[in-house]
Amino acid sequence: MKIKSSPFLGLFLASFLITQISFSQTSPLIAEDVEQQRQWVDSIYDAMTLKEKVGQLFMIDVFSSDPPSKIEKAKELVEQHYVGGVIFSKGGPKRQVKLHNELQELTKIPLLIGMDAEWGLAMRLDSTYAYPWNMTLGAIQDENLITEVGASIAQHSKRLGVHMNFAPVVDINTNPENPIIGNRSFGENKTNVTSKSIAFIKGMQREGVLGSAKHFPGHGDTERDSHKTLPVVDFSRDRIFREELFPYRELIAEGLSSVMVAHLNVPSLEERIEFPSSLSHEIVTGILKEELNFNGLIITDALNMKGVANFDEPGEIDLAAFLAGNDILLFSEDVPKASELIIEAYNKGLITEARLKHSVRKILYAKYKVGLDKYEPVDPVYVIEDLNSIRNEVLAHKLYENVMTVIKNDRSTLPIRDLETSKIAYVHFGEDSGNAFFEQLNRYAQVDSVSAENLNVLLDKLDAYNQVIIGYHQSSASPWSGFKLNQKEQTWLYEIARKNKVILNIFTSPYALLDLETTANFEAIQVAYQNTILGQQKAAQVIFGALEAKGKLPVSAGNNFPVGTGYRTRNLERLSYGLPEQVGMNSYKLNKIDDLIQKALDKKMTPGLQVLVARKGKVIYERNAGYHTYEKEIPVQASDVYDLASLTKILATLPLLMELVDQDEIDLETTLGEMLPSFRGSNKEQVTILEMLSHYARFKSWIPFHRMTIDKYTKRPDVKYIRSQQDRGYNVQIAEKMYVRNDIRDTVLKIIRDSELERRKTYKYSDLPFYLLKFYLEDIYGTSLEYLTQDHFYKSLGAHNTTYLPLKKFPKERIVPTENDKNWRNQLLQGYVHDEGAALLGGIGGQAGLYSTANDVAKIMQMYLNGGQYGGKIYFDQETVDKFNTCYYCEDDVRRGVGFDKPQLSDAGPTCGCVSMTSFGHSGFTGTFTWADPDEEIVYVFLANRIHPSAGNNEITRESIRSNIQELIYEAIER
Repeated sequence: MKIKSSPFLGLFLASFLITQISFSQTSPLIAEDVEQQRQWVDSIYDAMTLKEKVGQLFMIDVFSSDPPSKIEKAKELVEQHYVGGVIFSKGGPKRQVKLHNELQELTKIPLLIGMDAEWGLAMRLDSTYAYPWNMTLGAIQDENLITEVGASIAQHSKRLGVHMNFAPVVDINTNPENPIIGNRSFGENKTNVTSKSIAFIKGMQREGVLGSAKHFPGHGDTERDSHKTLPVVDFSRDRIFREELFPYRELIAEGLSSVMVAHLNVPSLEERIEFPSSLSHEIVTGILKEELNFNGLIITDALNMKGVANFDEPGEIDLAAFLAGNDILLFSEDVPKASELIIEAYNKGLITEARLKHSVRKILYAKYKVGLDKYEPVDPVYVIEDLNSIRNEVLAHKLYENVMTVIKNDRSTLPIRDLETSKIAYVHFGEDSGNAFFEQLNRYAQVDSVSAENLNVLLDKLDAYNQVIIGYHQSSASPWSGFKLNQKEQTWLYEIARKNKVILNIFTSPYALLDLETTANFEAIQVAYQNTILGQQKAAQVIFGALEAKGKLPVSAGNNFPVGTGYRTRNLERLSYGLPEQVGMNSYKLNKIDDLIQKALDKKMTPGLQVLVARKGKVIYERNAGYHTYEKEIPVQASDVYDLASLTKILATLPLLMELVDQDEIDLETTLGEMLPSFRGSNKEQVTILEMLSHYARFKSWIPFHRMTIDKYTKRPDVKYIRSQQDRGYNVQIAEKMYVRNDIRDTVLKIIRDSELERRKTYKYSDLPFYLLKFYLEDIYGTSLEYLTQDHFYKSLGAHNTTYLPLKKFPKERIVPTENDKNWRNQLLQGYVHDEGAALLGGIGGQAGLYSTANDVAKIMQMYLNGGQYGGKIYFDQETVDKFNTCYYCEDDVRRGVGFDKPQLSDAGPTCGCVSMTSFGHSGFTGTFTWADPDEEIVYVFLANRIHPSAGNNEITRESIRSNIQELIYEAIER
């Protein structure tokens, strides 16, 4: 476009009528100290040459990843053509800080720095944080969270010296085929898009960063990408004003700082054929400025995009954009030429001083508003750390906990309640990983991954299951990643759903559902929007009722799922997983536990361990560290099971007893004589449950039953008691190739019955009551503790890694070994209980024998904290929990509850001394420990095999590792 023959001349002569903008208190670019701002702007403007004024109109693109030659060219534009701003693009934060400071040094008027950071700086930079895309955020109903996203991105931007974020996208995405907006939009509903945009911008501008609504007048219903061509928006003027411009009207009323104008062909708004909106005086000035009364900054979309670049030559396009009414010319392809043409137009009177002043002063007002009157270089120290603080993760957890959208839930399939009868399969669909989803599912129940190359084979395999969870996982590397289901996937989904009860989970755009002709056979559908690790984890937590589904569809996903669809699911009070800050704790302080764990490993206090901390029903710290043995061959995993030793007392025997008390079958005053007929007439006949479980019944601390099976001369197992293989009357396995006689149970019971009581009634910890309770429970129910615990508790709790006799259930590689027993069994114990008494009873003791993971132990302890409830099931009442969690003999210096250990009454004891007196727990000989505190709602689990390879290693206790970790937990509480 040559100036002398410009078709814009008539239109642009109208610009002479434009007067200098009147900056009132309602202007979005006005600072609080408006008079000082005006004086600063006037002083700068009045001292500028024409070339410097024109230079302010340009915002050039700079990549901190660019080679030196390109960087030098950018510096030349700053130094010689006085450009007013820089939009940083791809690169890294450290490089950008360095380049930012270098560029600012070259100019006397500080540069206005912009970036595209729609979902965070990670949109352009490595080593920075990515929040969910707008489509994902569009599902959230709590708009305060959207404000926090805007504020956080603004804080990150300011840390890098960025003053303007070209966000949010306010396009209303009514076209699922839109190739460039899609996930970048808050959705298809204008009200939702607008409210989310307002919330986002409030957060940014609260932190002193300018927001920019884009892409005016609306890029949401196009099928072409303006980066590649000129898309058509073929709607009536009324429709555009009613729909596409709705967010802009509302945002302008809320103090919107800037608008980015798109390169679109909008025939109803611009009569010239295939004329870009960014160059249209009618659209930019006539509609945006005059009809919508916008007086903030107006910025072109990138002028190197094909949607406008194909229209004319570089430089000419810049001039046309300025004539149309834009203030800032973004991504100019030729700044020197554009500057020259604008100056020429100014000198010829086509651009008035008032028009130039109008834009330049707005830019200067903006610079003052963001603090460039007092410019300071960006501090490079700790920039990566500052951009990746725990605050980002805390907010992201909150976002994903509010995003999950259940759009179908026939017969309340979600959340899954009955874990006892559920046999669950997971089937993976899509091109991206679903590992985080699968792993999280297995925190709640045993879920098997099922796959096959052939559909019929897969269907045959799924016949063994009564619940199928399907995850459709597509890449979240980019908001433009593919989301469509291919024909094979559609067919497989139909067939699986036809034959099975299916929960379908969509880890990509909800538009993926448009490919399905029917969803009638799916019992439940959940949309997670993105295939991030957090998204996968939170979706699994919703499935099992640890979290509620709260989201609503921001777009329609077919006729059955219109925009706004979303069912709120029930919270079953199962453990959820998150961050310390979500429950009033400090991550930095809590992570000091890592040092104690490392100390324990370095000093060989234990080969490995699992540590878990939960608060308020949320697991907030998990570490699986070290190895199974000191040979360091098998690293400790979360699914590895440990010999719990005496934790068995409160995790197996005690809940079964509490259940009976809750049912009024027995009470704490029930005597052994009433429970075990053989004890009538013995010295223990009148001993009550309360006395013996408070360790105040004069019982001996322990009896070494196993010694009777050792030949006193050879010191080897006596063949009268033990055989190396099963034989008639010798079927109770106690270790590998070791079988004890079947009547050993009766012998143990008789020895306890006939044992002497201590002379004085004082506190003495004893295992013996739990032997007796085992015999009692098995007698009244007619089955083993192995089955009782599973049927009454573990199956319904989802404690599928908790069991007696682990070799029956798990591969040996998942079972952490304990001692290399050289005194009795003469072998490394792996999968065979360490406790000799429990071993004699076939590995199933009331006092020991249980194996589990830290995660499963936490479930049982959380059930206690919940007052006997977990997963929507009531196991016993709060009153019953309280009965057992009471110290009845504290005045007699007996700290114990009924079965539970309690905090020490003096200096020495099991805890850090910093827990509440309502807290309870237990420790185990193998190195295990768990504790729950109702007052602080804390569960702490510590599992170790400190007795490997020798039980003589008691450094964990001597160094107070477990109690010191507990102390750190309490220090991490934010008071």
